Amino acid sequence: MKQIFAAKAPDAIGPYCHAIIHNKMAFCSGQIPLDPETMEITGTTIEEQTAQVMENIKIVLSEIGTSLDKIIKATIFLKTMDDFMGMNKIYEKSLNGHKPARSAFEVGRLPKDALVEIECIAAIE
Repeated sequence: MKQIFAAKAPDAIGPYCHAIIHNKMAFCSGQIPLDPETMEITGTTIEEQTAQVMENIKIVLSEIGTSLDKIIKATIFLKTMDDFMGMNKIYEKSLNGHKPARSAFEVGRLPKDALVEIECIAAIE
């Protein structure tokens, strides 16, 4: 196993790495809509926050040598399921036609009071 700390992604806000590589698979920690430079939440709408989350995931996957179209499974955590459609619109646009397996859940609270957090597993080819 290899730990990944992506230099251009937001710093981890706890004792974890951005991803673990094992057997040509990337197991990515959840990303919230942090601006990598300011470490502050970006955006106030679910659409803005989902766009930042997907950009952060893209940065982590790029550091590993893979991409959004190699995501096998994503797990999405939402502050409220009322945001499901808005998140879905940006998520789908970010994946440009790729449709990985996915789960979505409403949770009680997310780090830094984010509206969305997404984690994923991606192939490395």
